[in-house]
Amino acid sequence: MADRFTETQQAAPVEVFAVVKAFNEDTAEKKVNLSVGAYRTDESKPWVLPVVRETEVALAADTTLNHEYLPILGLESFSTAATRMVLGENSVVIKEGKVTSVQTLSGTGALRVAADTLSRVLKYKTFYFSSPTWGNHKDIFRDAGFTDPHQYRYWDAAVRGLDLDGMLEDLNAAPTNSVIILHACAHNPTGVDPTQEQWKKIADVIEAKSLYPIFDTAYQGFASGDLDKDAWAVRYFAERGFEMMVTQSFAKNFGLYNERIGNMVVVLKDSSVIPALRSQITLLVRANYSNPPSHGARIVSSVLNNPKLFEDWRACIRTMSSRIQEMRVGLRERLEKLGTPGAWDHITSQIGMFSYTGLSAAQVKYLVEKYHVYLLSSGRINICGLTTKNIDYVAEAIYDTVVNGPK
Repeated sequence: MADRFTETQQAAPVEVFAVVKAFNEDTAEKKVNLSVGAYRTDESKPWVLPVVRETEVALAADTTLNHEYLPILGLESFSTAATRMVLGENSVVIKEGKVTSVQTLSGTGALRVAADTLSRVLKYKTFYFSSPTWGNHKDIFRDAGFTDPHQYRYWDAAVRGLDLDGMLEDLNAAPTNSVIILHACAHNPTGVDPTQEQWKKIADVIEAKSLYPIFDTAYQGFASGDLDKDAWAVRYFAERGFEMMVTQSFAKNFGLYNERIGNMVVVLKDSSVIPALRSQITLLVRANYSNPPSHGARIVSSVLNNPKLFEDWRACIRTMSSRIQEMRVGLRERLEKLGTPGAWDHITSQIGMFSYTGLSAAQVKYLVEKYHVYLLSSGRINICGLTTKNIDYVAEAIYDTVVNGPK
């Protein structure tokens, strides 16, 4: 009898992990990895935030802690603090009790619980995501039971910026109760965010069409170094009275990538529905992963609820965002000084970890093969992969690629 899985088709590799694998296996003496979505120091090393290390030491010394299961919906002190962080200390919806939140398995898990809830509880099946977007958005919602996916225009390649008119036109055509996935800040992969005035126009259409927004919030504080600035769009929608969800990740801004710490926030019009909603989310989580991990949640809860640790953490995120901004300025200056054809101001106008360079897939291949500079085929680079030691090499490689490589 043949193996039951004989007919199983080989799935396409996840590009970012395939690129990292190729980089690691490359024996070239000079090589640069601009692909992975994680922060790196100027020495190209992962950074454990000092405040995280300090908190871990304190937790390890606390003999009152144990390894018992958390409740199904997670550590309440964490979720409450995380919700306050994204909606603001003076949030009206928090004060009015129109918010509920649950701990999740990082931002990916938050999106999955959100999608499961909307699909299973509200029976929603239509969702919209930006073109382009993070590669996992479509799969998460599809696997949660959404059957009608759509893209809305976002990236304008001609100007290397936001296609606001196209975005608004596509949202205006969306049917009532369509779920709209929005990036709260530091759009992945483009690094292009709407201005505050543009956000207001987006909100107008979503409100007029009775659409349901979900803010994917993976980079609060990490994008600009300012927690309030990075949460402006989320708070604006909440202040306008939108029913919505917010999904939070603490991978980037706390450096807790493998601890899988996230939060899902639901903003409601009627607080009386919260007990029933939480009961349904409880069943969804129970059948999925039963309950979330405690270690990272305790770290984040300790930091967000302790004024001194909170200020120490804010200094850490300013350090990370400042290094990213410095590398953006440095790359643009070098490309322009070399006389690289084309406009490169988008590198500094974009925000956050990623930049959509405008390089074609053929040019990316040229960069990899000739210079061993690794990036995604879309031309997206992780600015954190640049350092004071490799930025000149990368700029010269891009210059040669644009001038002498394929188009």
